[in-house]
Amino acid sequence: MDTDGVLALLQEVAEEVINPRFRALREGQVIEKKPGDLVTVADREAELLITARLREAYPDAVVLGEEHYEANPRVLEEFAAAEHAFTVDPIDGTKNFVNGSTDHGVMVAEIRGPDVVRSWIWQPQHELAYVAERGAGAFRNGERLTRPPVADDQPPRGVTSHRKWIGTSLGELPPLELTWVCCAVDYPMLVRGATDYIVYKGRQPWDHAPGSLLLTEAGAYLGDFDGQPYDARTRPAGGLLGAADEELFDRIRPLLP
Repeated sequence: MDTDGVLALLQEVAEEVINPRFRALREGQVIEKKPGDLVTVADREAELLITARLREAYPDAVVLGEEHYEANPRVLEEFAAAEHAFTVDPIDGTKNFVNGSTDHGVMVAEIRGPDVVRSWIWQPQHELAYVAERGAGAFRNGERLTRPPVADDQPPRGVTSHRKWIGTSLGELPPLELTWVCCAVDYPMLVRGATDYIVYKGRQPWDHAPGSLLLTEAGAYLGDFDGQPYDARTRPAGGLLGAADEELFDRIRPLLP
């Protein structure tokens, strides 16, 4: 399936099962998997549809979906060992979706060997498509993206999804603010220059693999708290730091909580 074909798949699935439920979820269509962790019928239906099409096109690939993992955690081991794999996040920002926020998205990443080689983020309510291909660039609705440099006349601005870190100052930098609470929006915002760095505590592949390639192909950088470049297949302790460039990453990392 070519790059445009995968994007079209995400758009079709969103139009079929996600958009009709936006601000129209009925009783019983939202389930709390654990306190604060929500899933909707739209998440589950979208993942099934996307996964089926990917497996049809790539029968030898491992497909790691967020909801599949909830039912079968061992798929994460299969994903880590696979030569060819995909991650699927059917609705990233489910809580936003449930609360009627337009800040949610559908995400897929393709991994070959150790590398994320293609990624797709579709924001259905914003009608924005972010697509990246290893060595070929990052694009928003077909327009090439380049991360703008950090402004010289102001300190770098940072955000975090970990609420306990909100208000924390890293060194002399301004206090961390809350992200858009959705990786499908956070990573594009970092590329666009709405923030200069993002600190994450979690690192599930379906959340971060798509954005990792978008960042690197746009000239930004993503690595772990130990200073290593992002690797979708490994799960070291600590979180992730995305920055406008590698120089800023190296400056921020020693300051992390």
